[in-house]
Amino acid sequence: MDADEIDAGRARWQARYDAARKREADFTTLSGMPVEPVYGPPEGSAYPGFERIGWPGEYPYTRGLYPTGYRGRTWTIRQFAGFGNAQQTNERYKMILGAGGGGLSVAFDMPTLMGRDSDDPQSLGEVGHCGVAIDTATDMQALFDGIDLAGVTTSMTISGPAVPVFCMYLVAAERQGADLSKLDGTLQTDIFKEYIAQKEWLFDPEPHLRLIGDLMEYCAREIPRYKPLSVSGYHIREAGSTAAQELAYTLADGFGYVELGLSRGLDVNVFAPGLSFFFDSHLDFFEEIAKFRAARRIWARWLRDVYGATSEKALWLRFHTQTAGVSLTAQQPVNNVVRTAVEALAAVLGGTNSLHTNALDETLALPTDESAEIALRTQQVLMEETGVVNVADPLGGSWYVEALTDKIEAEAEEIFARIRQLGGEGPHQIGPMTSGILRGIEDGWFTGHIAESAFVYQQALEKGDKKIVGVNCHTGTVAKELEILRISHEVELEQRRVLAERKGARDESAVRAAVTRMIEASRTDENMIPAMLDAVRAEATLGEICDALRAEWGTYREPARF
Repeated sequence: MDADEIDAGRARWQARYDAARKREADFTTLSGMPVEPVYGPPEGSAYPGFERIGWPGEYPYTRGLYPTGYRGRTWTIRQFAGFGNAQQTNERYKMILGAGGGGLSVAFDMPTLMGRDSDDPQSLGEVGHCGVAIDTATDMQALFDGIDLAGVTTSMTISGPAVPVFCMYLVAAERQGADLSKLDGTLQTDIFKEYIAQKEWLFDPEPHLRLIGDLMEYCAREIPRYKPLSVSGYHIREAGSTAAQELAYTLADGFGYVELGLSRGLDVNVFAPGLSFFFDSHLDFFEEIAKFRAARRIWARWLRDVYGATSEKALWLRFHTQTAGVSLTAQQPVNNVVRTAVEALAAVLGGTNSLHTNALDETLALPTDESAEIALRTQQVLMEETGVVNVADPLGGSWYVEALTDKIEAEAEEIFARIRQLGGEGPHQIGPMTSGILRGIEDGWFTGHIAESAFVYQQALEKGDKKIVGVNCHTGTVAKELEILRISHEVELEQRRVLAERKGARDESAVRAAVTRMIEASRTDENMIPAMLDAVRAEATLGEICDALRAEWGTYREPARF
């Protein structure tokens, strides 16, 4: 790019920066030295390839979505939490918000994630153990008791039964008197990554995609600020993928959901801003920063050039980051504080929009109050003490970071081409990327490549080529055993007792009629969300709703592969 084009870009950035709202803050170094809001080539200088780097707040968004970077607004501190019953988790949420957290992120227990009630025989021994138990809208009310749902952004990490759980969230907000059209937050809903990595599905892919399409339509029309899909690479990375695989599989899934929206006749400029992303931040510091920068650039180019988006917000890739759970070790767990801090810093330097930091004891159990506070304070130290919020994309222009960004982008593009080849020449019911994803799921293409990457890394660990402190090097320690959070069996007994009481007190005929009406809607092209909302209002349980849909659509069994 020649000097005149670079200087013109700088002038555009300066005008947008000057017009934007900035925080009242001290934007100097610890020693009091003033720093610029962004840095680039010297005025009057040419810089080959600068069009791929650019300026913050301008296509291709390599350097971030906003001209102010974090000077305008810092990332949202969104700590992932949930355990036991709704009342216990509500207390943790109030602690997080009271200690400076900016948003909530709900962790559900395994029965809820699989669309089962707490009194289901398959739920035995699992209620409240890896997240909070939610059976009915009344549980959702208790979960957010005393928390203004219209005033806090709420993320919910659930995919298989995401739509009925979302309906419970809406009914809880209704019962608070909230204006539903003003709700803001994110629902994960990403069913593709379940087949690829996490394996928490209910039905075959097609019925899930029908529900997701209905949700996208409903949110675009009724709750425009709410993001009905958080396309998740986190679980793909945790399953053992490389950084480039995480990026490529996640963005390919995102392109599949764009094709789903287009197949429903939705305007890409309207629904695409409602898609958000969820990435892992692992321990290779610079690789992670490069991954995040490449993600924004790829998404903007594909949305513009492949899917025809023209609005700026439709080109924006907004993402939440969680530090890598798989990097935590049971050996010398205090070391996990350091790992989490490094991973969080990489996410921030990569321009994350919100962040969850894992607690040091999460490889052993759910976090204690103390370890959860340390995880929260980790973000606050980065935000308040390190100066990383003062300059947008401070590593932009680094030869190493730019080369890594280009390399990861090139690897991702190669993977996109292979996925589209899997889908064949067409015709495609939804779109070519979606066809490739569905074929890759059916053939075990994704799981096979992830397994191979995980195997290669494990071999390197066992040979000692890759190091983990406290595991295969520096194993001596004076640390004592941690006190961990234990979920009492009484939680499950009490949840089952309360659920039985609720079932006994409700109008059974109203429940049956509402669930029947929902199934009738599923047999037509009618949007299912209103009928599902009515079932939830009648206090139909999550298990009853999901069981009715299982009876209608069947269940998914992963094919055996060797």
